[in-house]
Amino acid sequence: MKDVFEYTNYRQYIADYYAEKKAASSFTWREFAKVAGFSSSVYLKYVSEGRFSLSEDAVERVAKAMDLVGVRFDYFAEMVRLDHAKTDKAKKEVFGRMLAIADQNKAKILEGDSFRFFENWKNPVIRELAPAMPGAKPLALAHACRPKISAAEVSESLNFLVKADLLQKDESGNYKQTQKSVTTGPMGVTPVAVRGLHRQMGEIALDAIEGVQQNERHFSGVTVGITQNAYDEIVAEIAAFRRKVIEIATREDATDEVYRLNVQFFPMTNKNGNKKG
Repeated sequence: MKDVFEYTNYRQYIADYYAEKKAASSFTWREFAKVAGFSSSVYLKYVSEGRFSLSEDAVERVAKAMDLVGVRFDYFAEMVRLDHAKTDKAKKEVFGRMLAIADQNKAKILEGDSFRFFENWKNPVIRELAPAMPGAKPLALAHACRPKISAAEVSESLNFLVKADLLQKDESGNYKQTQKSVTTGPMGVTPVAVRGLHRQMGEIALDAIEGVQQNERHFSGVTVGITQNAYDEIVAEIAAFRRKVIEIATREDATDEVYRLNVQFFPMTNKNGNKKG
């Protein structure tokens, strides 16, 4: 059985625990539920499938039934709270506690580095900027950033990027990217950080309207009325366009400046309000 620290979804952990026990013996959901103190033989099965949610009162019983004690119980309990969290802010707070528990016990959450990378705009910018400025110290990198950040913030980001194997540092102190681009992938918690990153980048974009010369930035937009079929087709075109931008940007190894492209396509009306009686 994989360590509980390799999970961010408690339902998946319960499902995998059951599958492993079932493969090794005649273990049943009824037996699992009985050990955890539930009268319903299918309760935990339904929890693992997402039909029911595990209550706070039941967490300790289920964790004990799976032999999770100490910090592993604490981590499992936070996973349940993560599932219960309703807002991005609440999810980030819970996941931060999960990361802290794992860090204190020298364990690695597989999704942790991805979450940390997308949590703050400084990380993707420094990842692009550092290789473009060979030999530059954190202070010089900080001065090159827009908006301005401190040398300490740059150092913190660089240390994280190297530790997460997103940058490599050679003996001369120069940085090199380990891969051309970083994507979110099919992860559970990372989209919470990505939404936060979009908010940060949106605020920076607003400042760029007045703070960046017109010949160094491009803003345009269009307001259209569409159907659901048109929406799906437009989204597919946006995805293809993003892939083309990445292809152009990564065609050369050299970098003169770091840019951010925000592609925003969102409703300005409510569907129900558009329907005529």
